[in-house]
Amino acid sequence: MGLAGPALRGGARAGAAAPFPPGIPGKEALPCPVPARYSREGGAAPFPPGIPGKEALPVPAPRSREGRKGDPAPAREPLRGAVRAMRAALRRGRLPGPGGGPGGRQPLVVDLRSDTVTRPCAAMRRAMARAAVGDDDYGEDPAVNELQRRAAATLGTESALFVPTATMANLIAVMCHCQRRGAQLFLGRDAHLHVYEHGGAAQVAGVHSQALPDLPNGTFDLEQLELTIREAHGSRYHPRPELICLENTHSSAGGRALPLTYLRQVRGLADRYGLRVHMDGARLMNAAVAQGVEPAQIAQHCDSVSLCFSKGLGAPAGAVLAGSGQFVAEAWRVRKLLGGGMRQAGVLAAAALLGLQHAEETLSRDHEHARSFAEGVRALDSPLCSVSLAAVETNIVMLDVPGAWPCPAELCERLRAVSEEEEAEAGQAVSVLLLPWSARALRAVWHRDVSARGTELARRKLEFVARKCQEELASGLHRAPPGTGGA
Repeated sequence: MGLAGPALRGGARAGAAAPFPPGIPGKEALPCPVPARYSREGGAAPFPPGIPGKEALPVPAPRSREGRKGDPAPAREPLRGAVRAMRAALRRGRLPGPGGGPGGRQPLVVDLRSDTVTRPCAAMRRAMARAAVGDDDYGEDPAVNELQRRAAATLGTESALFVPTATMANLIAVMCHCQRRGAQLFLGRDAHLHVYEHGGAAQVAGVHSQALPDLPNGTFDLEQLELTIREAHGSRYHPRPELICLENTHSSAGGRALPLTYLRQVRGLADRYGLRVHMDGARLMNAAVAQGVEPAQIAQHCDSVSLCFSKGLGAPAGAVLAGSGQFVAEAWRVRKLLGGGMRQAGVLAAAALLGLQHAEETLSRDHEHARSFAEGVRALDSPLCSVSLAAVETNIVMLDVPGAWPCPAELCERLRAVSEEEEAEAGQAVSVLLLPWSARALRAVWHRDVSARGTELARRKLEFVARKCQEELASGLHRAPPGTGGA
């Protein structure tokens, strides 16, 4: 073994001699000192024998709990105070941004980028902590089983399956409905499944997506849909038509809820050509609340439906995919294939159950706040941004930005930034976070973490920013948007 033997690899015990291999004269052992930090508390740090005057070293002074060695407590107090202030600010929703607010103070943040930014409330955290759990892969998690049962009852289906995300739920649905090679599905060109889910239908499922132009209310022209289906139906050259995918509410259309008459027409069209219908119902509960109907009245027109818990319902994660018992049994197999099976998932299911239980109350409030903000924007009558009140049906408001300046990205940046002038005028530094949605629009989404006061502060901030932008345009600093007269 030589020098790489176990005695050297493993090392000697603390305080013992370090052995050398036999056969090296005078190298039977070397002393092995014990570092002071490993000595017994209160004793001297020993040195190996045979070193005159080095029998022991004094034990170093103990480290003060208040800071560095010997530092008095007051020396650390300013830092501790800053940490306490930051933690308190985080609890109040005052999040630090680049440079902070005026004088280093952090502004009040109104986050309207998406309803995915919601944080579990105190009741939800308690439910998660107390959740009874088991192995969901064996069907033994009571919270998951209860969530699946209640979700199926809510959606009016035979069964439901808990999955990590609504994106996975949609992909599972596509893979279950389109099992033959050469299948195609029909959906809107701006649908979330088509644009924002990384092309999973093609990449993973091997399914061709035939995208149709979306109408402003989130539907697509049914005559064009039927013409496209008929062209492919029975053709030896086209992919086989298998599935129609709907999105309800439709995010890119500003949260519009699909009309029930439209859903009935889609169902009839699918039945005529032997197609199935899947609904991306990530915000299905918003549609039900807005239309004043039970979710099952919407889902009854579909063969499968997904529902997300981590948006307006406020849970940290999770979604369900619902349908017939046979469909969900196949969906379980595909979930396993995609790595979506979870074990003690009851901690997530408990939060989703609470969100589902309070859905109507929570979402109704979100819709009211979104409507209030839209009406406030309309009252501003600013040439820089506008809103169509007829398009505000749920918790999403699309702001139209018609001019070259400020563009949506610039407007979002100004709404995020804070200034001393703003704080002096309004008495409060406010940072409003919105999402540039397109070259001519930005999106604001309401959720449980935005109160009526936060909504009003967001409206005031938009008013302040719009006024400042108009002043800059009037002074000639920027090119005026077409048709605004430079004001």
